[in-house]
Amino acid sequence: MTAMETSRTCTNVKVYTKVPDGGWGWVVAFAFFFVEVFTYGVVKTFGVFFSELITYFEESNSRISWIISICVFVMTFTAPLSTVLSNRFGHRPVVMAGGFLVSIGMVTASFARSVDEMYLTIGLISGLGYSLSFIPTVTILSQYFDKKRSLVTAVASTGECCAVFAFAPAITALKDHLGWRHSLLLVGVLQFNIVVCGSLLRPMKIQKKLQVEDTPKNPKKECVETEYILENEKTLTSINSIDSGVEIATSPQKVNENLKPETKYVAPRENSQMMEEARGTVAKPKVTLLDFSILKNCGFICYALFGLFATLAFFAPSLYIIPLGISLDIDKDHSAYMLSAMAIAEVFGRIGAGWILNKKPIRRIYIELIFVVLLCLALISFPFATEFWGLMVCSAFFGCMLGTVAGTHIPMLADDDVVGIEKMSSAVGVYVFIQSIAGLAGPPLGGVLVDQTQNYGSAFYSCAIGMALAAICLALVRPCKKGLCRRKPKQSIVEGAHNEKKVFEDVPDDFLEMDFCKSEGSVHRNEINF
Repeated sequence: MTAMETSRTCTNVKVYTKVPDGGWGWVVAFAFFFVEVFTYGVVKTFGVFFSELITYFEESNSRISWIISICVFVMTFTAPLSTVLSNRFGHRPVVMAGGFLVSIGMVTASFARSVDEMYLTIGLISGLGYSLSFIPTVTILSQYFDKKRSLVTAVASTGECCAVFAFAPAITALKDHLGWRHSLLLVGVLQFNIVVCGSLLRPMKIQKKLQVEDTPKNPKKECVETEYILENEKTLTSINSIDSGVEIATSPQKVNENLKPETKYVAPRENSQMMEEARGTVAKPKVTLLDFSILKNCGFICYALFGLFATLAFFAPSLYIIPLGISLDIDKDHSAYMLSAMAIAEVFGRIGAGWILNKKPIRRIYIELIFVVLLCLALISFPFATEFWGLMVCSAFFGCMLGTVAGTHIPMLADDDVVGIEKMSSAVGVYVFIQSIAGLAGPPLGGVLVDQTQNYGSAFYSCAIGMALAAICLALVRPCKKGLCRRKPKQSIVEGAHNEKKVFEDVPDDFLEMDFCKSEGSVHRNEINF
């Protein structure tokens, strides 16, 4: 309550004088955890329905896999729309509407009679709901925290990892007893909890407290100013001009009138605007729905390219780790343990990355770069493993490094080295939109390489190349943000000329005229003496 103002608007917006780093933010973090559970957690465990859907609809594996591909693409492609709606109507109603769409799409899919209907229900309707639920939640969570932002976001993002542990065995057992339709129906009902989580997202506003103080009057300064004006009046004004009734701006009659406006204290615009807004007399400024000025930020462009290339490497290992193990004559059940090891390590990776970023031994952007380089090494290590325990170590190492990057790359947008917290809302929408291209093309690209080379290791090599390109783009973020490639000497010359011009502009005209009159008088006296 120390950082919060007692006044609230009619929309129940909490006004803080600084980022609270706690308070109601812990409730928002709790809501984000369960939003992760019912969004990304369900998407990752949807594979348990694949075999039943293939058998029931008599379709190929490729046709069934397009259900999740369309869902993920719509979820990321509509991120700018989610940002615009959040800035226009607020985070709370948008997340609640998204949860309703997610639940309706999944419940309707349980009654689908063809794969095309699932493309519409899960792919389009639920995919749009996932976007409206996830993007605003992660944005408002970053606004509630500053120093603890990285740690809190990383811990809350472990919801999807916990969902893999809970949903995969539970849905499998439920599917064996009730069938895939009733299981899908129950999942859709559970996803309605996103609406409850959205209702907990209380809006907030950061507004610094400004105090209006009267400036003390300085009588000595007023006397000096009066004496200066009287001196100018004696120098410039002749007796004939006063007798003729012409009033000069610096004449004694005008001295008091000229001093009155200058000695009055005018309150700062911010203070007056705050007072008038409290009375309801000033209209609120228009909110920018989507700030396209971030596209002029070269640092953000490099960071968006980093996200584009990194997304190419996020999906392939989880898709091809089991086929890679089977190709090495490893039992199918033992190969499934690799996914479990990957998920467990991802939890520790997310929490560890949040703790390190919270300690901030070096700049956060450099810490993220180290994580990306280690993730690239983890991808390269998979093709060199030839037995079960080697793949288990590679899976655990990859899962840990994946957690460090996947749990921090979106909150990193709030860092000052990228765009900052003020423009994070628009940056998240554009950033995730750019990622949608890689999310749609990543898995098919890996499949094409495997088909051409007949080697599952090629998929991991392609992911490593994409992660290496992502590391290069990430390394260029801070230099491009700070504009280190600009020419400083030329800029300093221009600033020096501008400052010199400003000095001459600040010199009062009457001061120059007084000096001219004095010089003319001295010349006239020299001529008489001569």
